[in-house]
Amino acid sequence: MDRAKARVKSRGRIRERIRGKVAGSAERPRLAVFKSLKYIYVQVIDDSTGCTIASASSLEKDLRSKMAGSNKQAAAAVGELIAERVKEKGLSKVVFDRGGYQYHGNVKALAEAARSKGLVF
Repeated sequence: MDRAKARVKSRGRIRERIRGKVAGSAERPRLAVFKSLKYIYVQVIDDSTGCTIASASSLEKDLRSKMAGSNKQAAAAVGELIAERVKEKGLSKVVFDRGGYQYHGNVKALAEAARSKGLVF
């Protein structure tokens, strides 16, 4: 098995372990992060109903025109955007699901930006 496939498989195991411990509810939905090599995506999910409450990504036109790719600056902008969208829905508390990625770099920048805009997790 080559290294890339092993890394994806390993992240899948980590992700399953995290999802066993982290679940979103109507009062505290789950803030789920996914990142590719080019972009970063985030969703706020109510796991009890299986509905996505809000979402944001660095692929959106207003963010993509300002910055390129999946760097810390783009991740911070996505974090601020998701915090604003969640607060519009009347929620302020979420459960953070890092999606098997290390809490470092882009994931950390997204989380800190969301916290700075008022999300509690």
